[in-house]
Amino acid sequence: MTILLAPMEGLLDFVLRDILTRAGGVDRCVSEFIRITDQLLPERVFTRIVPELLNGGCTLAGVPVRAQLLGSDPVCMAENAARLAALGPAGIDLNFGCPANIVNRHGGGAALLKEPDTLAAIVSAVRRAVPAHLPVSAKMRLGYHDDALAVACAQAIASGGADELVVHARTKAQAYRPPAYWERIADIRAAVAIPVVANGEIWTVDDARRCREASGCDMLMIGRGAVADPGLGRAIKASMGNGHAQVLGWPTLVPLLADFWHLICTRLDARSRPGRLKQWLNFLRRRFPEAEIAYQSLKTINDPALIDQWLAGEVQAHVAEPPSPSRLLQAA
Repeated sequence: MTILLAPMEGLLDFVLRDILTRAGGVDRCVSEFIRITDQLLPERVFTRIVPELLNGGCTLAGVPVRAQLLGSDPVCMAENAARLAALGPAGIDLNFGCPANIVNRHGGGAALLKEPDTLAAIVSAVRRAVPAHLPVSAKMRLGYHDDALAVACAQAIASGGADELVVHARTKAQAYRPPAYWERIADIRAAVAIPVVANGEIWTVDDARRCREASGCDMLMIGRGAVADPGLGRAIKASMGNGHAQVLGWPTLVPLLADFWHLICTRLDARSRPGRLKQWLNFLRRRFPEAEIAYQSLKTINDPALIDQWLAGEVQAHVAEPPSPSRLLQAA
C-alpha cells in the first residue's frame, strides 16, 4: 500500500507537509499548485512555494515531493516545467482538478476536463520538455458538470505521456460533498495502462479499505483525513498488512504542534499566525478531544505571545522534554 499526501491550496503547504511527513506513513507528497499564466516564472517562485526543492526535492523527513503546476497553455506550461525540472523536484504533477471558481473561470483546473484534447496537449508538451527520468503525473476529478467524459479525460492524460494519474472521485459540481464515487475510479483503471491513485473522502482506515475495494487501487491519496489525523497513513498501512502502527495520541502530537507554530512564526506576519494554528486545530478536533479543548481555549486569542504560553503549558503537561526546533527553521 502506497500513501500519497494530497495538495491542498491554503492548507497543506510546505510547513504542514514537513510536520505530517514526520508523523510517518506517507510515501510521497504533491505540492500546492504553482499558477502558470502567460510568462516564464523565476526560480524564486518555485522555491518559495516548494522550498523542498532546496532539500533535494524532499521534506526534511526524507519524503519526496512532486511540484504541481496549474495552467491551460501547453507551451507556457512546458517552458515552466523545464525550468522547474532543473531545480530537482521528485517529479512534476499537473492540476486538472481544482474546483475553485476563480481558477476555472480562467480555464484552469477542473475546467480543462471539458476539453480532453487540451489535456493531452498539455501533458504531451510537458512530457517532451522535461528529462525522461523525471516522472510526470496528473490529478483530475471525474468531470466538470458530470462524469460523462471521465474515461476520455483519463485516456487523454495517459496518451499524452503521463506516468501516473490521481483521480479525485467527484466532479467539480460535487465539490467536496460526500460521498466520493470510488467505483468510477475502477472504470478509469480499466481504461488506461498507467498506475491510478484513488483520492477523495478517506478519513479513516475503514474508508481506506472501502476505497481500495471499490476502486481496485493499491495507491491512495489522503488530504483532509491526514490533516485531521496525522497518524492515518501509518494506520492504513498497518491495517493492510504493512506492519503494526502505534496509535498517534495527543502527547505525540503536541511536539508536532509546537514545531508547526515555530515554523509558521518564521514565515508569516504576526497577525496571520494564530489563524494557521487554529485552522489545523479545527481539523484535529475531529479526531482528538484534546484538540477541541485547545481550539476552544485559543479561538479568541490572537496574541502570539499568549499562544507561546499555551504551547509551553501543553509541552510541560504532555512531553518529557521540549521539542527541538525544526531543522527547516535553520534552512529557511
